[in-house]
Amino acid sequence: QVQLVESGGGLVQAGGSLRLSCAASARTFGSGGMGWFRQAPGKEREFVAAISWSGDTSYYADSVKGRFTISKDNFKNTVYLQMNSLKPEDTAVYYCAARYSGSYYSPLEYRTWGQGTQVTVSS
Repeated sequence: QVQLVESGGGLVQAGGSLRLSCAASARTFGSGGMGWFRQAPGKEREFVAAISWSGDTSYYADSVKGRFTISKDNFKNTVYLQMNSLKPEDTAVYYCAARYSGSYYSPLEYRTWGQGTQVTVSS
């Protein structure tokens, strides 16, 4: 069983930056790729970004394109989400997940989830 642990969340002012990390417990973490999702209070969990296992291909929600960057280090079993130019609407709990197969954009295709890390952006 792959275990995922997120870190790096916190409180930041609008326009600021944060880098989230997600450490996996196994070398073969996310052989189908890894993704970041977020969930704000009262809203459904939504796709943020994903990356293929090789790291060659990445995917982004339109709302974060040009501001967020996903990357991964297979030697460290870690995936990152660099978040720049943060906005109050980015406030949410952010989850990383290991994709099994299928669409990178659907949470249903991800088999293992971390516990989440809170990101709060003040205006």
